[in-house]
Amino acid sequence: MIRATQADRAEIVAFLRRHLPIAMFPLANLRHHGMAGGHPRAMAFWLRNKEGMITDIAAMTDAGFLFPVCPTQPWADLRAAVQGHRVAAILGEAAQVAGLRMGLGLQGAAGYAATEPHYDLRLADLVIPPTDGLTLHPLADAPRDLVIGWRHAYLRETMLGQESAMEATAIKDIDSYLAADSHRVLFDGDTPVAMTGFNAVLPDAVQIGGVYTRPQLRARGLARRAVALHLAQARAAGVTRATLFAATAAASKAYEAVGFRQIGDFAIVLHDAPQVVHG
Repeated sequence: MIRATQADRAEIVAFLRRHLPIAMFPLANLRHHGMAGGHPRAMAFWLRNKEGMITDIAAMTDAGFLFPVCPTQPWADLRAAVQGHRVAAILGEAAQVAGLRMGLGLQGAAGYAATEPHYDLRLADLVIPPTDGLTLHPLADAPRDLVIGWRHAYLRETMLGQESAMEATAIKDIDSYLAADSHRVLFDGDTPVAMTGFNAVLPDAVQIGGVYTRPQLRARGLARRAVALHLAQARAAGVTRATLFAATAAASKAYEAVGFRQIGDFAIVLHDAPQVVHG
């Protein structure tokens, strides 16, 4: 595999869009942060070509988040290409992530590893449940301390953050959501009850992430209503497709109720410390 240059950008985008549900993170990062580096989410790409056509792409952020979009699973070639690079996380289609971890010699390095059902939805098929008394608001309409607390609880429940850094991570996350206007809060009358958001955004597609309902209000369908209303806003703005991966059986049930259908499994692997790839 070879390191891509700016000249390859159009071909990279075309290839990743053919694999859109598993390529939302690299596509959105590329759109918003480019390939020049200097931002934690700026992208680098390694390509495998056959007869002049891209067959596989490995995408990595400046922060070391690695996203395989590699249908032919060229792990030995990729290991040689990224030798010396530091990998902080691997995210993608579950079988590819498993193969890549083994191929890079990192299968024992995870501090956190999860495989979750992966869902896709054409927004023409979105089902919006009854929402009497419920309204969706920008994140800024809810008290900042409240949504920081929700985010902290989400990180704790999903084990996605290190215990010692969860509070700081929650603050950083909420501030980034506010800056990007990526998240919404569902209100029941004047009371905030749930949060939803997009963790990757393209002009025609979004990826849902960070959905949270206050524990005492769960099993009432609030999460699905928040997600459906946010997707309806996106659809009105021209978005035609949504994808997500579900952390729990209850989350899967909520997403299926608004039209999502499982297309596979998505894996998330986070390392406690970045791991150097050796040859």
